[in-house]
Amino acid sequence: MSLTARAFLFDNDGTLVDSMASVVRCWTAWAQEFGISGEDFGRVQLHGRPAVEIVADLVPAQRVGEAVRRIEELELADVSGVVVLPGTLELLGALPAGRWAVVTSATRALAAKRLASVGIHPPLIVAADDVRRGKPDPEPFLLGAQRLGVDPADCVVFEDAPVGLAAARAAGMRSVALTTTHPQEDLIADHVIEGLHRVRVHGSDEMTLSFGA
Repeated sequence: MSLTARAFLFDNDGTLVDSMASVVRCWTAWAQEFGISGEDFGRVQLHGRPAVEIVADLVPAQRVGEAVRRIEELELADVSGVVVLPGTLELLGALPAGRWAVVTSATRALAAKRLASVGIHPPLIVAADDVRRGKPDPEPFLLGAQRLGVDPADCVVFEDAPVGLAAARAAGMRSVALTTTHPQEDLIADHVIEGLHRVRVHGSDEMTLSFGA
């Protein structure tokens, strides 16, 4: 199977990099500081959601601002163990400049720091700071397409989280799901792969993706 596109939109955590070790450390410390029980914390979905939404599920409204600032401080101070996922550098290096972007639920500062820690400096980042509604709303991906000057129908999204794939569908974009953080049965996409090491790109204007074994 192959897909053609004029631009590619990549989620970050779980798609380009693995930051899970840092995420677990920081959110565990944060939960302890704010007196969140393990039971309450365990009920909240972390992956693929903006920090402000996670925090709002766990602390009283009057403490949300303080709590969001604190988790940002903790995560910015700890990028230890963030690693680039297989195939990421090779695929990004094969893409023409201005034809790809990172679309993340993290803040711009946090996304840029995690990516820089593994030597990635994207030409464009669409972050939580840029949108009013995060994934699964289509706004982040639609903004990415707009800033690249490409029609949404000409974009392919790479995602590892069900909420991100839902956002891609809502934006009218095709998607490639990675089984890096969720089982294949939870991922609804045009194509499902183990990771970016399975992807090859051909061409420079209308690009074609192929998926190796």
